[in-house]
Amino acid sequence: MLLQNKKIAIIGGGPGGLTLARLLQTKGVDVKVYERDENRNVRVQGATLDLHLESGLKALEEAGLMDAFKANYRPDADRLRVVDENAKIFFDEHLEESASDFGDEWFRPEIDRGPLRNILLDSLKPDTVVWNSHIVSLKSIDNTWKIIFQNGKTVIADIVIGADGAKSKIRPFVTPIKPFYSGVTVLEGNISNSEKNAPKIHELLKGGKIMGLGDSKTISVSAKGDGSLDFYTGWNANSDWVAESGIDFKNGKQVLEWFKTEYANWDSIWLELFEAEGTTFTPWPQYCMPLDQKWEANINITIIGDAAHVMPPYAGEGVNMAMLDALQLSESLTSEAFIDVQSAIAHYEKQMFARFAETGKDTMDNTAFMHAPDGLEKLLEMFNQLPN
Repeated sequence: MLLQNKKIAIIGGGPGGLTLARLLQTKGVDVKVYERDENRNVRVQGATLDLHLESGLKALEEAGLMDAFKANYRPDADRLRVVDENAKIFFDEHLEESASDFGDEWFRPEIDRGPLRNILLDSLKPDTVVWNSHIVSLKSIDNTWKIIFQNGKTVIADIVIGADGAKSKIRPFVTPIKPFYSGVTVLEGNISNSEKNAPKIHELLKGGKIMGLGDSKTISVSAKGDGSLDFYTGWNANSDWVAESGIDFKNGKQVLEWFKTEYANWDSIWLELFEAEGTTFTPWPQYCMPLDQKWEANINITIIGDAAHVMPPYAGEGVNMAMLDALQLSESLTSEAFIDVQSAIAHYEKQMFARFAETGKDTMDNTAFMHAPDGLEKLLEMFNQLPN
């Protein structure tokens, strides 16, 4: 086997990195995951995830984790309401009797990031994840990599796989290609106990998801299993908007005043998202890798997930692409079909490039039309073309 007697280092303990570690361990590979968080509970995990049959669910199936997933996913949390800026409902999956189930192409079950992460963590051998390991840099030494961490520790690995997100420290060692700005910035927020702190939105949400479009802007909202909700506002802005806005995003009153101005044409119901005490806000300018990106495969280093192909969230493909990356890379690295690791990496990357060219285009098309004046009409047209 190509990986016999080799030490594999995965940088990043998100869904992609942990899925890859699980898949490699099932094949007897020596793998460690280096994660910058101090422990598994230190950070509140982000919004809900809908996993797709051909990607995220396929990876979990291969990892032997579908029973655990079925025990932790949230039935009906995938039900969507599409509304306009006045919260008028134009598309409502709560009115439909869902006949979809596991194995159906359009069944996309929802799970919170926290439970998914726990499923993956609990599937790994003890001490697979090395916490408090914030990478500073890499150094190539005799066909191995010396990994240097912020805490002063170092390790040597035969193969390094970057699963460390949009601001990957590993990607520059793979390719100099940089992302471009999509034209849209997102402001993320989380509200605890939504039934109490945002009752009107909570009622509209009905335990599922809301996509609001109007005035070339979007607001998406997702219910979470802990009673909280996550939301994202999206609007057209220049790439330096965060710095130029002068907003202190830890100051809820400043953010509320910005929202009242930016979303002036939206109904007052949406103010609930910004009036709740203790809401945390994070701005995210949305970037995307060039859709035609390619590079020559390296002998012992590659990247998966956002590190490989960051893109906006408007197709719901981010985590699914990352988990499918993990599956295809694990298959390549443990295959008997390749003469060396470089050939195996090249095979994975060729598949990844082709998938991203297609999915990235769909994502950028969605990002553009959803933040255009006729975004609601186009989204409804797209949903009406889907099979029941």
